Amino acid sequence: MRQLFLAATGQNRGKTTASLGLLDGFRRRGFNTGFMKPVGQRTLIDDGQVTDDDSYLMRVVFDLPDPYSAMSPVHIPRGYTKAYINGEVVDDLGERIYAAQRHFADHDILLIEGTGHAGVGAVVGLSNAVVASMLKAPAVIISEGGVGRPIDEIVLNASHFEAHGVPVAGAIVNKVRIEEQPGIERTLERGLARHGIPLLGVLPYRPILSNPTLEMVLEGTHGKVIHPGADLDRVIDGIAIGAMEPNHMLERVNPGTLVIVPGDREDVILTLASAHVADRWRALPGTVEQIDALVEETPGAIDAGPEAKALGILLTGGYEPRPEVLEAVNQAGMFCAIVPDDTYTVASEVHDLLVKTHAADKGKIEMIKALVWEHLLMDRFLEVAAEARFG
Repeated sequence: MRQLFLAATGQNRGKTTASLGLLDGFRRRGFNTGFMKPVGQRTLIDDGQVTDDDSYLMRVVFDLPDPYSAMSPVHIPRGYTKAYINGEVVDDLGERIYAAQRHFADHDILLIEGTGHAGVGAVVGLSNAVVASMLKAPAVIISEGGVGRPIDEIVLNASHFEAHGVPVAGAIVNKVRIEEQPGIERTLERGLARHGIPLLGVLPYRPILSNPTLEMVLEGTHGKVIHPGADLDRVIDGIAIGAMEPNHMLERVNPGTLVIVPGDREDVILTLASAHVADRWRALPGTVEQIDALVEETPGAIDAGPEAKALGILLTGGYEPRPEVLEAVNQAGMFCAIVPDDTYTVASEVHDLLVKTHAADKGKIEMIKALVWEHLLMDRFLEVAAEARFG
Protein backbone atom coordinates (compact mmCIF):
# COMPACT_ATOMS: atom_id res chain seq x y z
CA MET A 1 0.00 0.00 0.00
CA ARG A 2 1.34 3.40 -0.99
CA GLN A 3 0.88 6.25 1.48
CA LEU A 4 1.13 10.03 1.47
CA PHE A 5 1.00 12.27 4.54
CA LEU A 6 -0.40 15.71 3.66
CA ALA A 7 0.94 18.38 5.98
CA ALA A 8 0.83 22.17 5.77
CA THR A 9 2.87 25.12 6.91
CA GLY A 10 -0.04 26.55 8.92
CA GLN A 11 -3.80 26.95 9.04
CA ASN A 12 -5.86 27.57 5.90
CA ARG A 13 -3.07 26.60 3.51
CA GLY A 14 -5.13 24.12 1.51
CA LYS A 15 -4.78 20.62 3.00
CA THR A 16 -8.48 19.86 2.58
CA THR A 17 -8.41 21.18 -0.99
CA ALA A 18 -5.46 18.92 -1.82
CA SER A 19 -7.05 15.95 -0.02
CA LEU A 20 -10.32 16.29 -1.93
CA GLY A 21 -8.60 16.65 -5.27
CA LEU A 22 -6.04 13.89 -4.79
CA LEU A 23 -8.58 11.43 -3.42
CA ASP A 24 -10.78 12.16 -6.42
CA GLY A 25 -7.84 11.84 -8.81
CA PHE A 26 -6.63 8.51 -7.44
CA ARG A 27 -10.15 7.09 -7.55
CA ARG A 28 -10.61 8.31 -11.14
CA ARG A 29 -7.46 6.37 -12.00
CA GLY A 30 -9.08 3.24 -10.56
CA PHE A 31 -7.12 2.97 -7.31
CA ASN A 32 -8.82 1.76 -4.15
CA THR A 33 -8.00 4.81 -2.02
CA GLY A 34 -8.56 5.31 1.70
CA PHE A 35 -8.54 8.49 3.79
CA MET A 36 -7.42 8.96 7.38
CA LYS A 37 -7.08 11.98 9.65
CA PRO A 38 -5.06 10.41 12.51
CA VAL A 39 -5.39 13.35 14.93
CA GLY A 40 -8.41 15.64 14.70
CA GLN A 41 -9.23 18.82 16.60
CA ARG A 42 -12.53 19.94 15.04
CA THR A 43 -15.07 17.21 15.70
CA LEU A 44 -18.75 16.48 15.14
CA ILE A 45 -21.21 13.64 15.74
CA ASP A 46 -22.43 11.56 12.79
CA ASP A 47 -24.52 8.40 13.22
CA GLY A 48 -23.75 8.54 16.94
CA GLN A 49 -19.99 8.49 16.35
CA VAL A 50 -17.42 11.20 17.02
CA THR A 51 -15.33 12.11 13.99
CA ASP A 52 -13.08 14.85 12.72
CA ASP A 53 -14.91 17.19 10.33
CA ASP A 54 -12.53 16.46 7.44
CA SER A 55 -13.14 12.72 7.76
CA TYR A 56 -16.87 13.41 7.70
CA LEU A 57 -16.42 15.56 4.58
CA MET A 58 -14.49 12.85 2.71
CA ARG A 59 -16.87 10.10 3.74
CA VAL A 60 -19.92 12.05 2.53
CA VAL A 61 -18.39 13.39 -0.71
CA PHE A 62 -16.94 10.04 -1.84
CA ASP A 63 -19.42 7.72 -0.10
CA LEU A 64 -16.55 5.93 1.64
CA PRO A 65 -17.50 2.68 3.45
CA ASP A 66 -14.78 2.87 6.13
CA PRO A 67 -15.78 3.33 9.79
CA TYR A 68 -14.93 6.55 11.59
CA SER A 69 -12.78 4.56 14.02
CA ALA A 70 -10.38 4.03 11.10
CA MET A 71 -10.79 7.39 9.38
CA SER A 72 -10.59 9.47 12.55
CA PRO A 73 -8.95 7.46 15.38
CA VAL A 74 -7.81 10.23 17.77
CA HIS A 75 -9.60 13.45 18.75
CA ILE A 76 -8.21 16.32 20.81
CA PRO A 77 -11.23 18.12 22.34
CA ARG A 78 -11.06 21.24 24.46
CA GLY A 79 -9.27 20.59 27.76
CA TYR A 80 -7.65 17.37 26.51
CA THR A 81 -4.10 18.71 26.32
CA LYS A 82 -4.15 19.93 29.92
CA ALA A 83 -5.48 16.55 31.09
CA TYR A 84 -2.74 14.80 29.07
CA ILE A 85 0.03 16.93 30.57
CA ASN A 86 -1.35 16.29 34.08
CA GLY A 87 -1.19 12.55 33.48
CA GLU A 88 -4.95 12.06 33.46
CA VAL A 89 -5.04 10.44 30.00
CA VAL A 90 -4.22 6.73 30.02
CA ASP A 91 -5.42 5.76 26.52
CA ASP A 92 -2.87 4.26 24.12
CA LEU A 93 -3.33 6.84 21.38
CA GLY A 94 -0.56 5.37 19.23
CA GLU A 95 -2.24 1.96 19.13
CA ARG A 96 -5.47 3.59 17.95
CA ILE A 97 -3.60 5.08 15.01
CA TYR A 98 -1.83 1.81 14.19
CA ALA A 99 -5.16 -0.05 14.30
CA ALA A 100 -6.68 2.52 11.94
CA GLN A 101 -3.81 2.07 9.49
CA ARG A 102 -4.22 -1.73 9.57
CA HIS A 103 -7.84 -1.30 8.48
CA PHE A 104 -6.62 0.07 5.14
CA ALA A 105 -4.11 -2.74 4.48
CA ASP A 106 -6.03 -3.97 1.44
CA HIS A 107 -6.13 -0.54 -0.20
CA ASP A 108 -3.88 0.61 -3.04
CA ILE A 109 -3.31 4.05 -1.56
CA LEU A 110 -3.86 5.64 1.85
CA LEU A 111 -4.11 9.43 1.91
CA ILE A 112 -3.31 10.71 5.41
CA GLU A 113 -4.16 14.30 6.32
CA GLY A 114 -2.27 15.99 9.12
CA THR A 115 -3.30 18.87 11.35
CA GLY A 116 -1.52 22.17 10.75
CA HIS A 117 2.27 22.43 10.60
CA ALA A 118 4.81 19.69 11.31
CA GLY A 119 4.88 20.31 15.07
CA VAL A 120 1.13 20.47 15.77
CA GLY A 121 0.15 17.73 18.20
CA ALA A 122 3.52 17.57 19.96
CA VAL A 123 1.81 18.53 23.23
CA VAL A 124 0.22 15.04 23.36
CA GLY A 125 3.21 13.26 21.82
CA LEU A 126 1.57 13.02 18.40
CA SER A 127 2.99 15.81 16.25
CA ASN A 128 2.46 15.46 12.53
CA ALA A 129 6.13 14.52 12.17
CA VAL A 130 5.81 11.81 14.84
CA VAL A 131 2.63 10.37 13.32
CA ALA A 132 4.11 10.32 9.80
CA SER A 133 7.14 8.50 11.23
CA MET A 134 4.93 5.98 13.05
CA LEU A 135 2.98 5.23 9.88
CA LYS A 136 6.05 5.35 7.62
CA ALA A 137 4.29 7.76 5.30
CA PRO A 138 6.32 10.28 3.24
CA ALA A 139 5.26 13.89 3.71
CA VAL A 140 3.91 16.34 1.13
CA ILE A 141 3.99 19.89 2.49
CA ILE A 142 1.42 22.48 1.38
CA SER A 143 1.98 26.23 1.57
CA GLU A 144 0.33 29.19 -0.12
CA GLY A 145 1.12 31.90 -2.66
CA GLY A 146 4.22 34.04 -2.80
CA VAL A 147 7.88 33.21 -3.30
CA GLY A 148 9.96 33.82 -0.19
CA ARG A 149 7.37 32.93 2.41
CA PRO A 150 6.24 29.56 0.99
CA ILE A 151 9.82 28.42 0.42
CA ASP A 152 10.88 29.51 3.92
CA GLU A 153 7.87 27.80 5.51
CA ILE A 154 8.27 24.59 3.52
CA VAL A 155 11.98 24.31 4.33
CA LEU A 156 11.32 24.92 8.04
CA ASN A 157 8.64 22.22 8.20
CA ALA A 158 10.73 19.81 6.10
CA SER A 159 13.53 20.03 8.66
CA HIS A 160 11.17 18.87 11.42
CA PHE A 161 9.93 15.92 9.39
CA GLU A 162 13.48 14.95 8.46
CA ALA A 163 14.52 15.14 12.12
CA HIS A 164 11.98 12.37 12.75
CA GLY A 165 13.23 10.29 9.82
CA VAL A 166 10.34 11.19 7.52
CA PRO A 167 11.30 11.77 3.88
CA VAL A 168 9.70 14.84 2.33
CA ALA A 169 8.33 13.66 -1.01
CA GLY A 170 7.65 17.18 -2.23
CA ALA A 171 5.60 20.33 -1.86
CA ILE A 172 2.45 21.98 -3.24
CA VAL A 173 2.04 25.76 -3.35
CA ASN A 174 -1.62 26.79 -3.23
CA LYS A 175 -3.45 30.06 -3.99
CA VAL A 176 -0.90 31.26 -6.54
CA ARG A 177 -1.90 34.23 -8.71
CA ILE A 178 -0.41 32.68 -11.82
CA GLU A 179 -1.73 35.30 -14.27
CA GLU A 180 -0.08 38.11 -12.30
CA GLN A 181 3.26 36.31 -11.87
CA PRO A 182 4.55 34.87 -15.17
CA GLY A 183 7.14 32.17 -14.53
CA ILE A 184 6.25 31.79 -10.86
CA GLU A 185 6.07 28.00 -11.05
CA ARG A 186 9.62 27.74 -12.40
CA THR A 187 10.88 30.16 -9.74
CA LEU A 188 9.31 28.13 -6.94
CA GLU A 189 10.64 24.92 -8.43
CA ARG A 190 14.21 26.26 -8.51
CA GLY A 191 13.97 27.75 -5.03
CA LEU A 192 12.79 24.49 -3.45
CA ALA A 193 15.27 22.38 -5.46
CA ARG A 194 18.11 24.16 -3.66
CA HIS A 195 16.87 22.43 -0.52
CA GLY A 196 16.27 19.08 -2.16
CA ILE A 197 12.48 19.42 -2.16
CA PRO A 198 10.59 18.69 -5.40
CA LEU A 199 7.73 20.99 -6.37
CA LEU A 200 4.81 18.67 -7.09
CA GLY A 201 2.49 21.34 -8.36
CA VAL A 202 1.00 24.82 -8.09
CA LEU A 203 -2.71 25.47 -7.59
CA PRO A 204 -4.01 28.82 -8.88
CA TYR A 205 -5.91 31.24 -6.69
CA ARG A 206 -9.69 31.09 -7.06
CA PRO A 207 -11.77 33.47 -4.87
CA ILE A 208 -14.62 30.98 -4.44
CA LEU A 209 -12.18 28.51 -2.84
CA SER A 210 -10.75 31.07 -0.44
CA ASN A 211 -13.73 33.18 0.59
CA PRO A 212 -16.97 32.25 2.35
CA THR A 213 -20.50 32.84 1.08
CA LEU A 214 -22.90 35.17 2.89
CA GLU A 215 -24.74 32.08 4.17
CA MET A 216 -21.50 30.76 5.69
CA VAL A 217 -20.86 34.15 7.31
CA LEU A 218 -24.32 34.08 8.88
CA GLU A 219 -23.77 30.60 10.28
CA GLY A 220 -20.27 31.35 11.51
CA THR A 221 -21.13 34.61 13.26
CA HIS A 222 -24.62 33.60 14.50
CA GLY A 223 -26.08 36.67 12.85
CA LYS A 224 -29.69 37.85 13.04
CA VAL A 225 -30.85 38.67 9.52
CA ILE A 226 -32.23 42.14 8.83
CA HIS A 227 -32.38 41.58 5.09
CA PRO A 228 -31.02 38.55 3.15
CA GLY A 229 -30.11 40.52 0.06
CA ALA A 230 -30.39 39.09 -3.43
CA ASP A 231 -28.45 35.85 -2.94
CA LEU A 232 -27.03 34.29 0.23
CA ASP A 233 -24.86 32.00 -1.93
CA ARG A 234 -22.82 34.98 -3.14
CA VAL A 235 -19.10 34.63 -2.35
CA ILE A 236 -17.54 37.66 -0.68
CA ASP A 237 -14.50 39.11 -2.45
CA GLY A 238 -13.15 40.99 0.53
CA ILE A 239 -13.82 42.65 3.88
CA ALA A 240 -13.83 46.32 4.85
CA ILE A 241 -14.07 47.62 8.41
CA GLY A 242 -16.48 50.55 8.53
CA ALA A 243 -15.02 52.16 11.65
CA MET A 244 -13.87 55.28 9.81
CA GLU A 245 -15.50 58.27 8.19
CA PRO A 246 -17.83 57.21 5.34
CA ASN A 247 -15.82 58.98 2.63
CA HIS A 248 -12.69 57.05 3.66
CA MET A 249 -14.58 53.78 3.99
CA LEU A 250 -15.96 54.11 0.45
CA GLU A 251 -12.39 54.00 -0.91
CA ARG A 252 -12.21 50.38 0.30
CA VAL A 253 -15.55 49.15 -1.05
CA ASN A 254 -16.41 47.29 -4.24
CA PRO A 255 -19.48 45.24 -5.26
CA GLY A 256 -18.06 42.10 -3.62
CA THR A 257 -17.11 43.69 -0.29
CA LEU A 258 -18.69 42.72 3.01
CA VAL A 259 -18.53 45.73 5.35
CA ILE A 260 -18.23 45.01 9.06
CA VAL A 261 -19.38 48.05 11.02
CA PRO A 262 -20.53 48.81 14.57
CA GLY A 263 -24.34 48.90 14.69
CA ASP A 264 -24.33 52.43 16.09
CA ARG A 265 -22.46 53.89 13.08
CA GLU A 266 -25.62 55.05 11.33
CA ASP A 267 -23.63 57.38 9.09
CA VAL A 268 -21.80 54.42 7.48
CA ILE A 269 -24.96 52.27 7.30
CA LEU A 270 -27.00 54.97 5.55
CA THR A 271 -24.13 55.78 3.17
CA LEU A 272 -24.03 52.14 2.04
CA ALA A 273 -27.83 52.00 1.78
CA SER A 274 -27.83 55.09 -0.42
CA ALA A 275 -25.39 53.41 -2.83
CA HIS A 276 -27.85 50.52 -3.23
CA VAL A 277 -30.67 52.82 -4.35
CA ALA A 278 -28.46 55.02 -6.53
CA ASP A 279 -29.65 52.97 -9.51
CA ARG A 280 -32.97 54.81 -9.22
CA TRP A 281 -34.80 52.81 -11.86
CA ARG A 282 -34.57 49.77 -9.57
CA ALA A 283 -35.71 51.52 -6.41
CA LEU A 284 -39.19 51.10 -4.96
CA PRO A 285 -41.40 54.22 -5.17
CA GLY A 286 -40.43 56.66 -2.45
CA THR A 287 -37.32 54.70 -1.39
CA VAL A 288 -34.79 57.15 -2.79
CA GLU A 289 -36.50 60.12 -1.18
CA GLN A 290 -36.77 58.41 2.23
CA ILE A 291 -33.09 57.39 2.28
CA ASP A 292 -31.97 60.79 0.98
CA ALA A 293 -33.88 62.44 3.85
CA LEU A 294 -32.26 60.14 6.43
CA VAL A 295 -28.81 60.79 4.97
CA GLU A 296 -29.34 64.56 5.18
CA GLU A 297 -30.34 64.43 8.84
CA THR A 298 -27.53 62.04 9.90
CA PRO A 299 -24.17 63.74 10.67
CA GLY A 300 -21.35 62.32 8.57
CA ALA A 301 -23.55 60.31 6.19
CA ILE A 302 -22.94 60.70 2.45
CA ASP A 303 -25.25 60.34 -0.52
CA ALA A 304 -23.12 57.70 -2.27
CA GLY A 305 -23.30 56.77 -5.94
CA PRO A 306 -23.66 53.22 -7.34
CA GLU A 307 -19.88 52.84 -7.66
CA ALA A 308 -19.79 52.60 -3.84
CA LYS A 309 -22.22 49.67 -3.72
CA ALA A 310 -21.10 46.93 -1.30
CA LEU A 311 -22.22 43.30 -1.14
CA GLY A 312 -23.66 43.77 2.35
CA ILE A 313 -23.05 44.77 5.94
CA LEU A 314 -22.60 43.08 9.31
CA LEU A 315 -23.65 45.26 12.25
CA THR A 316 -21.53 44.42 15.29
CA GLY A 317 -21.81 44.87 19.04
CA GLY A 318 -25.46 43.84 19.08
CA TYR A 319 -26.38 47.49 18.51
CA GLU A 320 -29.58 48.07 16.56
CA PRO A 321 -29.83 51.32 14.61
CA ARG A 322 -33.04 53.35 14.69
CA PRO A 323 -36.05 51.55 13.16
CA GLU A 324 -36.13 54.00 10.27
CA VAL A 325 -32.46 53.18 9.48
CA LEU A 326 -33.21 49.46 9.50
CA GLU A 327 -36.19 50.13 7.24
CA ALA A 328 -33.91 52.03 4.85
CA VAL A 329 -31.63 48.97 4.67
CA ASN A 330 -34.65 46.76 3.96
CA GLN A 331 -35.89 49.07 1.23
CA ALA A 332 -32.43 49.25 -0.31
CA GLY A 333 -32.50 45.43 -0.60
CA MET A 334 -28.94 44.91 0.61
CA PHE A 335 -27.71 42.02 2.76
CA CYS A 336 -27.63 43.04 6.42
CA ALA A 337 -27.35 41.13 9.70
CA ILE A 338 -26.75 42.03 13.35
CA VAL A 339 -24.18 40.07 15.36
CA PRO A 340 -23.58 40.26 19.12
CA ASP A 341 -19.76 40.33 19.15
CA ASP A 342 -17.49 43.34 18.74
CA THR A 343 -16.00 44.33 15.40
CA TYR A 344 -12.57 42.78 15.97
CA THR A 345 -14.06 39.45 17.08
CA VAL A 346 -16.45 39.34 14.13
CA ALA A 347 -13.68 40.16 11.63
CA SER A 348 -11.60 37.34 13.14
CA GLU A 349 -14.53 34.93 12.91
CA VAL A 350 -15.10 35.79 9.25
CA HIS A 351 -11.39 35.34 8.56
CA ASP A 352 -11.50 31.90 10.22
CA LEU A 353 -14.23 30.88 7.78
CA LEU A 354 -11.81 31.20 4.87
CA VAL A 355 -11.18 28.08 2.80
CA LYS A 356 -13.32 25.82 4.98
CA THR A 357 -15.12 23.38 2.72
CA HIS A 358 -18.43 21.81 3.73
CA ALA A 359 -20.15 18.75 2.28
CA ALA A 360 -23.04 20.95 1.09
CA ASP A 361 -20.69 23.12 -1.01
CA LYS A 362 -21.23 20.98 -4.11
CA GLY A 363 -20.18 23.63 -6.62
CA LYS A 364 -17.04 24.41 -4.67
CA ILE A 365 -16.15 20.71 -4.34
CA GLU A 366 -16.54 20.10 -8.07
CA MET A 367 -14.30 23.10 -8.78
CA ILE A 368 -11.66 21.73 -6.39
CA LYS A 369 -11.72 18.34 -8.11
CA ALA A 370 -11.34 19.93 -11.54
CA LEU A 371 -8.59 22.31 -10.39
CA VAL A 372 -6.47 19.58 -8.80
CA TRP A 373 -7.01 17.20 -11.74
CA GLU A 374 -5.82 19.90 -14.14
CA HIS A 375 -2.85 21.26 -12.18
CA LEU A 376 -1.47 18.31 -10.17
CA LEU A 377 -0.15 15.25 -11.98
CA MET A 378 -1.47 12.09 -10.30
CA ASP A 379 1.37 9.94 -11.67
CA ARG A 380 3.94 12.14 -9.94
CA PHE A 381 2.28 11.66 -6.56
CA LEU A 382 2.11 7.91 -7.10
CA GLU A 383 5.81 7.88 -7.96
CA VAL A 384 6.95 9.81 -4.89
CA ALA A 385 4.80 7.63 -2.66
CA ALA A 386 6.42 4.51 -4.09
CA GLU A 387 9.97 5.89 -4.06
CA ALA A 388 10.03 7.13 -0.46
CA ARG A 389 12.61 5.41 1.72
CA PHE A 390 12.69 5.48 5.52
CA GLY A 391 15.94 5.21 7.42
